[in-house]
Amino acid sequence: MTICAAIQMASGPQVSANLLEAEKLIAEAATAGARLVALPENFALMGMNEFDKLKACEQEGRGPIQDFLAQTAKKYNVWIVGGTMPLAANAEGKVRAACLVYDAQGQRVARYDKIHLFDVSLPDNSEEYRESDSVEPGDAACVLDTPFGRLGIAVCYDLRFPEFFRAMNKQQLDIIVIPSAFTAKTGAAHWEVLLRARAIENLCYVIAPNQGGFHKNGRQTYGHSMIVDPWGVVLDCYKTGAGFVCGNIDKTRLEKTRVSFPVLQHRRFFCE
Repeated sequence: MTICAAIQMASGPQVSANLLEAEKLIAEAATAGARLVALPENFALMGMNEFDKLKACEQEGRGPIQDFLAQTAKKYNVWIVGGTMPLAANAEGKVRAACLVYDAQGQRVARYDKIHLFDVSLPDNSEEYRESDSVEPGDAACVLDTPFGRLGIAVCYDLRFPEFFRAMNKQQLDIIVIPSAFTAKTGAAHWEVLLRARAIENLCYVIAPNQGGFHKNGRQTYGHSMIVDPWGVVLDCYKTGAGFVCGNIDKTRLEKTRVSFPVLQHRRFFCE
């Protein structure tokens, strides 16, 4: 078994302060035995507006946020799934919301750029979001081999698209990590049920680090970072504020569940 951790933050507009908080929580998770640590979406920056991320944008392979992830992974001897951070895009005036994965030696081993962008108005019209104004979408899924199993990455709004996870599952998944910044309203309505559904549908562990609290830009995020097992059981949940949850990735339990309940082998309709 391997202990994994999902870090919860209430990030603000100062990158340096957010990185200090992230390292503190990573260190605590590593002390608790975690070998795989996942940070939430926008862990390094929750700007005062959508375009603040352009000022913090880094070029591929260099910059203080990428240096932080590499150095911290090596320092604490953990794999880090680095939430999301702004990387240079092809489109002028936009960034990619990139999730970078680093191994325990501090080497970057994967990158996923968020595909589904949060362009919505909540039903009561109290909140509106247009992520595509500042973010260029990615176009490729990411599944990689790790010492803990086959790991797939999704980010926040991706969670609402089950066909995306089915497509990843063609590459064989054991763990799905879903860094997020779910709003308080959408989170209260849908966060847990969607996470448990993705775990059950795909017979995978789900590690879901979320932003959780009040942010200086006036936004409130839901928190409730959690780890869910392949049967849909919530192994741990951290409701609000900064902190982390831990859970075991048990490959034996995973395989026993898949053998006794082979739902993935019973599908009759398949994604393209």
